[in-house]
Amino acid sequence: MDPQSAGDPRSTYDRIAAHFSKTREYAWPEVESFLDRRAAARALDLGCGNGRHAELLAERADAVVGVDLSRELLGEAVDRARDHGFDASASFVHGDAAALPIATDAVGLAVYVATIHHLPSREARVRSLDELARVLVPGGIALVSAWSTAHDRFDRAEGFDTTIDWTLPGGETVPRYYHIYSPEEFEADIGESALETVDVDVSSGNCYATVTVSDT
Repeated sequence: MDPQSAGDPRSTYDRIAAHFSKTREYAWPEVESFLDRRAAARALDLGCGNGRHAELLAERADAVVGVDLSRELLGEAVDRARDHGFDASASFVHGDAAALPIATDAVGLAVYVATIHHLPSREARVRSLDELARVLVPGGIALVSAWSTAHDRFDRAEGFDTTIDWTLPGGETVPRYYHIYSPEEFEADIGESALETVDVDVSSGNCYATVTVSDT
């Protein structure tokens, strides 16, 4: 299958949301490490999915907003916030990572994990990084991650487009578009954006970047 014909992320994740959410109960250790000793008045979970990382942010911010393109996943996040008791400080908003429905200079802390690789063009991916820069307050900090060619399931040196199937109960497969980044390409896209890189690492087959925007 041509990766670009796999369908848009919204319809894909609307289709698999309930099952996907059940398999995504726990926060990533890398996100937990990033958030350790960090706090802000307002925080953002960009590509929030079922809200597992918004829950962590709610412990470190007075208010947290989760943004996702899938309304079904947003419903899962609302349910999680209610069931886990962080609904008073969390809100969930339908939106596109490349055109965020968030005010400029609005958040001091953000995570943008496992989402950018679903955007279907380099232009959209870089634009989403510019949007993250726009909504961060000067001196604010964020964690960005993407699947990488460093993952042991891939045997490629350069970034590439692919589809990876999600298998629903009963055996139905739903193809998901991914852009698999090389570490060098990941750094280059962040460098092309309005974000400033603090640190870059590869862990468990993912590229991670801690980024900020200048406070000068």
